[in-house]
Amino acid sequence: MPYLDQADLPTVPAGLRFRALLEEGGILELPGAHNGLAGLIAKRAGFRALYLSGAAMTASMGLPDLGILTVDEACFFVRTIARATGLPILVDGDTGYGGVLNAMHMVRAFEEAGAAAVHIEDQELPKKCGHLNDKKLVAPEEMAAKVAAAKRAARHLVIVARTDAAGVEGFEAAVARARLYVEAGADAIFPEALTSREMFERFARELPGVRLLANMTEFGRTPYVTASEFADMGYAMVIWPVSSLRVAAKAEADLYAAIRRDGGTVALLDSMMTRAELYETIGLAAYEALDSAIVATVVPPDLRPKAAE
Repeated sequence: MPYLDQADLPTVPAGLRFRALLEEGGILELPGAHNGLAGLIAKRAGFRALYLSGAAMTASMGLPDLGILTVDEACFFVRTIARATGLPILVDGDTGYGGVLNAMHMVRAFEEAGAAAVHIEDQELPKKCGHLNDKKLVAPEEMAAKVAAAKRAARHLVIVARTDAAGVEGFEAAVARARLYVEAGADAIFPEALTSREMFERFARELPGVRLLANMTEFGRTPYVTASEFADMGYAMVIWPVSSLRVAAKAEADLYAAIRRDGGTVALLDSMMTRAELYETIGLAAYEALDSAIVATVVPPDLRPKAAE
């Protein structure tokens, strides 16, 4: 339904709705949505919450994930997806965009933009994707101070502390950092780039009673694990951070290659959302109904070439 219609807006803050989903038990599945349309498609598929990846935001801008993104740029993505879907969103907050005060500013800005939760990582700037080499970490105490400050700044926002220590300082250091971040007030822990099922299982055993988030990114250091398997290991959330963008980018590459090759798009029509399907997904009719001056759209007939008998 249109976000312009106040009657359709959620009345409960996003952070509280996110917490309620966590309280249901099981595992909360958080597919990545890199824009509002992707979020709507995920919602139509039945997902009740979403994830917004920093890598997906920067790639959407044609930039690498190196901490270049600003808070205001990230808020545009948050606001767009929150408005389009009305779903609670866990947002990648990178390193908090600087020091303690920067992290507090990020929390307030994200919450005002409609975010439900944020994760902050313990890398130095310039940061790197968690599955890449030669990451550098801040001192545990510096990260703990950011976590405590983020909790102080939040109204309802869920604060998730991510540690990249497993691939830099070793597994035991990652566990020690996670415990320190929980003591600082983190609502959940995100152990990044664990490289085996055994590591995921052991991490959960080392932090009993702590909500944990698993990252099921493709082409990284983590083996492919299903949501139900993560749940059996004791994880409360799982994200597929860049999957929607990867699929969209591959489809776009195929489209542009076809136009160059064929001089048109006919060969790919069956791979496209039709005009009618797109309008239904974005709720065009519902928006038109809000303004009596807009004549209801009549979708043109499908003119694609018929297959030979």
